[in-house]
Amino acid sequence: MTAVPPSALGHSYGSSTEQCTVPVARRVDCHPQPGATQENCEARGCTWCATDIPNAPSCFFSEDSGYGYSLVTLDKRSTVSLFGNDISPIVMDVEFQTKDRLRFKVSILGEDAIIRPTPHQPTIDANYDVEFSPDSSRFQVKRKSTGTVPLVDMFFSNQYLQITTAVPSTSVYGFGEQEHVSFKHNMDFVTYGMFSRDQAPTPLANLYGVHPFYMCVEDDSNAHGVLLLNSNAQDVSLSPNPSLTFRTIGGILDFYVFLGPTPENVIQQYTEAIGRPHMPAYWSLGFHLSRWGYPSLDVVKETVERMHQYDIPFDVQHFDIDYMDRRLDFTYDKTNYAGLPEYIKELKTEGMHSVIILDPFISKDEEPGTYRPYDLGQEMGVWINNSDGVTPAIGKSLPPGYSVFPDYTNPRTVEWWTQLCLEFKDVLDYDGIWIDMNEPSNDLTGQLPGCAANDINNPPYIPSITGRSLSQKTLCPDSKTYLGEHYNTHSLFGCVVQQATGKRAFVLSRSTFVGSGKHAAHWLGDNNSKWKDMHYSIIGMLEFNLFGIPFVGADICGFNSNTTYELCLRWTQLGSFYPFSRNHNAEGNAAQDPAVFGAQFAKIARSALRIRYSLLPYLYTLFFESHVHGNTVVRSLMHEFTSDQQTHGIDTAFLWGPAFMVAPVLQEASTII
Repeated sequence: MTAVPPSALGHSYGSSTEQCTVPVARRVDCHPQPGATQENCEARGCTWCATDIPNAPSCFFSEDSGYGYSLVTLDKRSTVSLFGNDISPIVMDVEFQTKDRLRFKVSILGEDAIIRPTPHQPTIDANYDVEFSPDSSRFQVKRKSTGTVPLVDMFFSNQYLQITTAVPSTSVYGFGEQEHVSFKHNMDFVTYGMFSRDQAPTPLANLYGVHPFYMCVEDDSNAHGVLLLNSNAQDVSLSPNPSLTFRTIGGILDFYVFLGPTPENVIQQYTEAIGRPHMPAYWSLGFHLSRWGYPSLDVVKETVERMHQYDIPFDVQHFDIDYMDRRLDFTYDKTNYAGLPEYIKELKTEGMHSVIILDPFISKDEEPGTYRPYDLGQEMGVWINNSDGVTPAIGKSLPPGYSVFPDYTNPRTVEWWTQLCLEFKDVLDYDGIWIDMNEPSNDLTGQLPGCAANDINNPPYIPSITGRSLSQKTLCPDSKTYLGEHYNTHSLFGCVVQQATGKRAFVLSRSTFVGSGKHAAHWLGDNNSKWKDMHYSIIGMLEFNLFGIPFVGADICGFNSNTTYELCLRWTQLGSFYPFSRNHNAEGNAAQDPAVFGAQFAKIARSALRIRYSLLPYLYTLFFESHVHGNTVVRSLMHEFTSDQQTHGIDTAFLWGPAFMVAPVLQEASTII
């Protein structure tokens, strides 16, 4: 990593006219929300110089932005203010955690203000140094062997925190959850929002999970990683200087730096900090079959039977919301799914396993005394409440009527959830739980009767998230949870549901957060039956291995729309090598299980899946290495051939561990094998 002079980060000197000579690539955006003009830019004390380069900022920071250091207390040293309510002084807490891991936090003076050893008094023999410059808002995390990772330009206000870091190369990976079109990021003024949302995969949209972690492979082939541990709505902008700008609207700036030096070392160090991935059950590494749209148990039986007739390897049958009575959690349809308890037992006797879906909202409008999950939850007081902290937040989702939302940050809710899961297992002897829509999803914009007009629901800055709204398809930010306002805990919802469920043999979750790999597997959401989505699934799989969630896969053949014979065949060949291998699609689409297309398709699918099954001992060993040492299970070619620059951008092939490469066909109209 190479030290970068102040001018390389686009600091301005002199008038706006003079700044038009500064290369656009060096600019750090001083008006990150839409609607920048020269007038409102300069009113902030920032510099204006219009540009035609797409997404490049015309409004950018001046030299005297940010905070200057006095030991580890930071005082604001300019009049620049983006959204007001700036806080000064603030405190930096630096902790040398291991020889390859550093943590530093920036918070309000008086909160977490204990200084654990200062940068000049490390208590371990670290492979890095930390250096402060007393006359600027700059400090450096220096790899002793080669150079530095500088971090600069901090802004700290009541609802807006920002920090910019130069990165030593453009080989940057991570940030999620989004549908990225390449594994190696485009650095040309791209911004990614991170705020959990029920949002089908779309490039640049914030999806189900939040992972503010990136890895950078430096020009000398050393690698480092950085985590911003923050659960508030946030975004990150990637600039061609190259540099990154983190923005969040709450909490503190709590960073972990991982020094590697190999990409695999970075992920090992990262998972050591956030928690090692769980060890999956061996049976769950087999092939899974699912769909939303089995109208009856008879259709499920017919599907399973034709899979067996074609001798296609198959271990796990999933049951989507079709099995429920009117989409009510902890019920089953005794008409269309009559005999389901007996059928699940029959599958067990054949050596198969069953997974049921549960959603994190509970209907409140059933007849009193007829729906135990609501009655028990009401008695135990387990719901997320309105801003008054007393009345339950009421939204609308899949069940009939209106719904309430369990607050899984409350220990009583964990008791409630555990009790219901155990009682329901006595009804349906399931082997795993699939948790969907746990962002949490809500068909309304906020709860009834809407969100109040205040700074919590409508903060001065809204990160670059879908709809520029914190309440779209979820609850109002000023709703109250056991841990505080939903404003701060929203993106944790999926993770705490997993923690409440995570002692089961198999837990599959749509929403994830930092550390979710300790408890659950993940699938990449409601993808489309398109060739590009098949390619993007490789990128998502590689990224979630960076995030410490290696048990991951995409819906084979696609979730939305009808697949085609050729696409589904190629996707089945690829999906046979997802760590989590499941065919799943949406209601209203044609069946797409591997047995529905006839004998020739079944023969090819059977061949690909048999290769998977023959390699399960190796895959299981990779998961053991992940669980014990934090390794990736699936990794990019760059992980093993880091010094070869050509591998840095390859995302059409991948490795199982260090020894087995998969190079699927991803183009239409290729010769069918």
